[in-house]
Amino acid sequence: MMEVKKNPKKDLNKSSGIFFAAGMAMVLALTYVAVEWKTFYDIGHVDIVQSIEPQIDEEVPVVEWKTPPPPPPPIAPPIIEVVPDDDDIKETVIESSEIDENTEVVEVEEVEYAEVEEEVKVNWVTIEQVPIFPGCENAEDKRACFQDKMNTHIRKVFRYPVIAQEMGVEGKVFTQFTIAKDGSIANILLRGPDKNLEKEAKRIIGKLPKMTPGKQRDQNVKVAFSIPILFQLN
Repeated sequence: MMEVKKNPKKDLNKSSGIFFAAGMAMVLALTYVAVEWKTFYDIGHVDIVQSIEPQIDEEVPVVEWKTPPPPPPPIAPPIIEVVPDDDDIKETVIESSEIDENTEVVEVEEVEYAEVEEEVKVNWVTIEQVPIFPGCENAEDKRACFQDKMNTHIRKVFRYPVIAQEMGVEGKVFTQFTIAKDGSIANILLRGPDKNLEKEAKRIIGKLPKMTPGKQRDQNVKVAFSIPILFQLN
């Protein structure tokens, strides 16, 4: 068989690399031109139309103008009476109250001083002679007799208020009163748990008899006395 011999000058494989590089360069060049190619079109004249929204007509509020009231009529000037010159006009002379060297000094001959007796109020504990309860005039210990008569009087006239009984109200009412210089009862003060009980305690003290007033330095004086009244349901 006959062997095929190649001509080294005709060997195409030697230049394949060159042809490949040239082809790649050409492809890259065409790609670049295709990417960077810009085409301009003639668009002619273009009118730009702006979209304007229609204006909204706002309703104008109606304002009522009130006519101011007419001014009041002018006040008529006072009537001036013309006094004839023939009439005598009495002028009022206002004397000055300031004192000067011509002011007459009135001498006071005698000034009367009214003696005002100082009101003395003594406590029951410190009084020299205690008030005397009717029936204790001859008692040796008038203080103890006064206390006994006071307790007897309270038990005698005591009445439990019905409304307080129905409500179940109990308690102690502290009473304080004054035996005046004439022996009468005055200035009743009360402090208790219920108004109805206080009202009854005031009635009891108000029914005390007139007494012989207490004395301090042989003078009748007011004497303050205190006693509690107990209201207790059985």
